[in-house]
Amino acid sequence: MTRHLTVSGTRVAYRTAGDGPGLVLVHGTGPGSTTWDDTTGHFTGRNTVILPDLGGSDLAEDDGGPLTIEDLTRQLAAVIEDSGKAPVDLVGFSLGAVVVLSLAATRPELVRRLIPISGWADGEDAYLRTALDVWLSLARTPDAFARFAMLTGFSRRHLNSLTPDELEQLGTYFQPNPNRLRQIDLDRRVDIRHLLPRVQAPTLVVGATRDALVPVENARAIHAAIPGSTYVELDTGHVSGSERPADFIELIHDFTP
Repeated sequence: MTRHLTVSGTRVAYRTAGDGPGLVLVHGTGPGSTTWDDTTGHFTGRNTVILPDLGGSDLAEDDGGPLTIEDLTRQLAAVIEDSGKAPVDLVGFSLGAVVVLSLAATRPELVRRLIPISGWADGEDAYLRTALDVWLSLARTPDAFARFAMLTGFSRRHLNSLTPDELEQLGTYFQPNPNRLRQIDLDRRVDIRHLLPRVQAPTLVVGATRDALVPVENARAIHAAIPGSTYVELDTGHVSGSERPADFIELIHDFTP
């Protein structure tokens, strides 16, 4: 089932599947909730899985202006309230991790448990900032843009395990468009450091040791800033759900009983 809401001038969509306590999966930079499609079925037997498409995703509609964490946070809150499933278990990947952390800090009544994966709290990591700047600069060369996303999204080990056809397919998947560029621009402007000490929900912070886009030290810093949080690392590149799907799913299952 798909529903639509208009929040802060943006028409957002969200899908639900399964039945049970609410589990919200929040997408990162990219097309939107479809990036969770290979994962969703592992949770629908025990959860109502909620899949929002927030501003900057392919299904969201707005005026095309700059994205903000505050607007995406309001959109996510509206989706959870509309679902009738609050408080929910909340999982966010990459930019989605930033958004779920912001929501947990500002709307604690909506969040039961929290899992930010491969996130960051600010743009002061010179490596991360440079990587995002380079990515944006490649927008006029779609093939280079997509292959840069591939190189920074996956570990060398994972890429070397793929066939030539799989590599070619992966290297053409992530194409630039105005929404992708707006999302990357937002990635460069993230600063939620002041919010992290306000997170009250039980939190499992997940880092990726081979992350070539968001160095794992960023996840460690999030863990250090959230009182009482727990921390685990996966031996993968940035897109840990694709590289180690069984471990990725088990982490979520174990932390959201």
